[in-house]
Amino acid sequence: MSGDLVVHMAPPANQINRLMVDLLNWLNDSEEHPLIKSSVFHYEFEFIHPFADGNGRMGRLWQTLILSRWNPIFANIPVESLIYQNQKAYYEALQASTDQVDSTPFIEFILQMILDAILSSNETAQASDHATAQANVQVTDQVKSLILIMEDGEYTLAELMQFLGLSHRATFQQNYLNPAIETGLIQRTIPDKPKSPKQKYRLS
Repeated sequence: MSGDLVVHMAPPANQINRLMVDLLNWLNDSEEHPLIKSSVFHYEFEFIHPFADGNGRMGRLWQTLILSRWNPIFANIPVESLIYQNQKAYYEALQASTDQVDSTPFIEFILQMILDAILSSNETAQASDHATAQANVQVTDQVKSLILIMEDGEYTLAELMQFLGLSHRATFQQNYLNPAIETGLIQRTIPDKPKSPKQKYRLS
């Protein structure tokens, strides 16, 4: 490593095929835990450096593939993206393992990236669940009943009130129509003229 530049000395070209065959055979036969196995494979793939360019991305894709075959949830966890975002530390871990002739520094780095990706994915899922819960709270029983009686069509205010068996216009607007419009479930046909006598309403 010179400054921020990582210099990788790949094996001689005439050994690449044999090394890749050995690595793939090891992948098939190894009984190591998939988290360790995928990380070791990733490191060895980068060390062999079989391509002139794109080895880093290919190694990350291989790791995602191995993990996804073990547990499909990894297909939706952005491990590859997180590693890509931490490229400097990624190459430093590679270099440390190469210098020490020991894949442990790289494996520890990758496992930390996997843990971070899982935690980040969980936080995103929790935020999404919270937003959904908040939206459900805002949709009252009155709004739900209004949505249920509307089909693919356009209706006047009087028609909607009639469908619901309501006679008090202000109550209908306050408890049914306005909340449905505010939550984006219903829209006006003439949005720039809310009080137009020709105004109708339809599902969004």
